[in-house]
Amino acid sequence: MILRVLMRGDDMSRPSWDEYFMMLAKLTASRSTCLSRPTGAVVVKDRQVIASGYNGSLPGEAHCMDDGQCFRRSLEWPEAMKYDMCRSAHAEANAIALAAKKGVSLEGASIYCTLEPCITCAKLIVMSGIVRVIYEHSYDSPIPERDRYWRSVLASGNISVEKLVLDNGTVQYAVGFLKADTSKRRL
Repeated sequence: MILRVLMRGDDMSRPSWDEYFMMLAKLTASRSTCLSRPTGAVVVKDRQVIASGYNGSLPGEAHCMDDGQCFRRSLEWPEAMKYDMCRSAHAEANAIALAAKKGVSLEGASIYCTLEPCITCAKLIVMSGIVRVIYEHSYDSPIPERDRYWRSVLASGNISVEKLVLDNGTVQYAVGFLKADTSKRRL
């Protein structure tokens, strides 16, 4: 795994491609309905976004955000069984499923995730043909052996894995484009 923390300082130039796609993943996370860890993912091939996803309930199911409580945590099941009782699909799984639904190949693509992929998503990433994972936050589950295992799944699939933390200057530069006057004449 490669750890990259980009430091841009006061440079107000446009973001790199990796920064740009990570910011899109972060913006995608704003659609999440998860109260615990809102996450987003963007799949990119040849510098083009081909799919995106966020974690949220399956179609037709209640959203934890709307219910005001985490469904899985309300059941008080053990940590080791948490995936069995969560009604949400993860951001990476949703992005991969969207591509499959639309008939879009992910062979040779990269996926930008706001959270390091879990074991289920790691397997989907390997099977889908994605070759590079760029994530922002480490998963850091209460079971370190589980974290090591899913990292080994990605490594055994020859998937390049990188951690990318956006520098505050890059974020502040991008925030300026989220304001109402994005395309207002400047000169």
